[in-house]
Amino acid sequence: MRSFNDLKIRELLDEKEELLRRLASFSDLIHGSFLERYSTCSRPICKCHRGEKHGPRAYVVITQDKKQKQLYILKRLTPLIRRGIKQYHEILRILDRITVINLILMKGEEHERTD
Repeated sequence: MRSFNDLKIRELLDEKEELLRRLASFSDLIHGSFLERYSTCSRPICKCHRGEKHGPRAYVVITQDKKQKQLYILKRLTPLIRRGIKQYHEILRILDRITVINLILMKGEEHERTD
């Protein structure tokens, strides 16, 4: 008969394996933020200079070489960008859970060695 610890370890290892499998499914991930803003153009006689700004225009905000950059996104790509950012945040949640699992497993190994 297997002990409670053996069952718990097996459950944690199975959960970790499933989380690692899920990581492989995130192919559109983007490490950035989504931003929409209104803007004025360079034509001085345009209505945007009288308060009717252009937009909203979509941007993805990323950091490269320690500098923040805003990259314009075509309207039709907005759902893809949003999905990529969502995937990035889901990956962070998965990594946090894997970390907890690994620490529990390591702590269990430490207890087995001292017994």
